[in-house]
Amino acid sequence: MPDAVGGSELAAAGDRVGYPLLVKAVYGGGGRGMRIVRANRGPRPVGGRGAAGGRGGVRGRTVFLERFVESPRHVEVQIVGDAHGQVVHLFERECSIQRRHQKVIEEAPSPAVGPELRAALCTAAVSAGTAIGYTNAGHRRVRARP
Repeated sequence: MPDAVGGSELAAAGDRVGYPLLVKAVYGGGGRGMRIVRANRGPRPVGGRGAAGGRGGVRGRTVFLERFVESPRHVEVQIVGDAHGQVVHLFERECSIQRRHQKVIEEAPSPAVGPELRAALCTAAVSAGTAIGYTNAGHRRVRARP
């Protein structure tokens, strides 16, 4: 998406994805350059310097649109992979307590995740790590509604 999202582009995305929409700078980081659009605003563009508050010149002005989730949970699954193709999970952790889009508290296990969802999340994380031949320690982030 270009740096300023025109009203027609925004309306088309809203029809396809639904409102509210999040206009987010691809290279923003830490919540910089994010704008919420709750309804079709007509021909007025959204974005520009505000939504593209990221770094990196022209590259930093690229934005994308996604559905905004009002009350998300931020849950991550830690995985570890070795050079022999073995990938294991270290279960999930709750990271929803944030300040300015940065984690403040991580809690494990997540109080919002039951046994069935936990198994599905951990299986998906290990499958993703295995599929790409992941070697290291990392996490797969999942945002879900409570």
